[in-house]
Amino acid sequence: MSAIRLSTRPDYIDDKMLTLLKKYGVQTIELGAQSFDDEVLKQSFRGHTAAQTEEAAKQILAKGFNLGLQMMIGLPGDSLPKAIKTAKKIIQLGANSTRVYPALVIRGTAMHRWYERGSYRPLSLAQAVEWTKHLLPLFEEAGVKVLRVGLHASEGLLSGGELVAGPFHPSFKELVLTEIWGDLLRPLCSTEKSGELLISVAPGQLNAAVGYGAKNRKMLLRKFQTVKFTEDEKLEGRAFVVG
Repeated sequence: MSAIRLSTRPDYIDDKMLTLLKKYGVQTIELGAQSFDDEVLKQSFRGHTAAQTEEAAKQILAKGFNLGLQMMIGLPGDSLPKAIKTAKKIIQLGANSTRVYPALVIRGTAMHRWYERGSYRPLSLAQAVEWTKHLLPLFEEAGVKVLRVGLHASEGLLSGGELVAGPFHPSFKELVLTEIWGDLLRPLCSTEKSGELLISVAPGQLNAAVGYGAKNRKMLLRKFQTVKFTEDEKLEGRAFVVG
């Protein structure tokens, strides 16, 4: 039997609703928490409070469902410390999974009107990548599965028909992983060695270590004559060995 997963608003959750969902075989409920900062929620007109999300999350877990809590960075009034606070709250509440989305200005929405009036400016792509770079390791270390990073590359977003402004990139997660690995590898540029560099990484980490558009490899080539990456099955996570 396939598992049923659904996504809803925190303020739609009550005991009657959860009993009905359990009856029909729902196993995972995702809540669009977006933020655990009430000022961000208020300025964004999300229609729920952080306390409502927390209460809904507790009810979901008490009924035996898997809990997903989605977060959105760069909403009105948001900041990196507030985003980190939200990520830590998602972990604290016992979420099994999360999704991290940068806020985008979509045509015809309230945020589109705010953007046109100059009262809202979305994060730049570089800012969104920087923020997310700090969030992913928090979830990974806590064992919270990150189901998605960045919005799905729909036709409307790719064509520009829906997107007005904001940090959309079809390979957003790859950009984030590139920066995480860049921070790990950058100290190598301060070593005295400058000839051949061989870096062994865990299976599945090769593309991120090399970097999107080979960014990290190019960074290292400014110091070393040759740079080669290879996989080592004995390594795990983002551990690497320099040869």
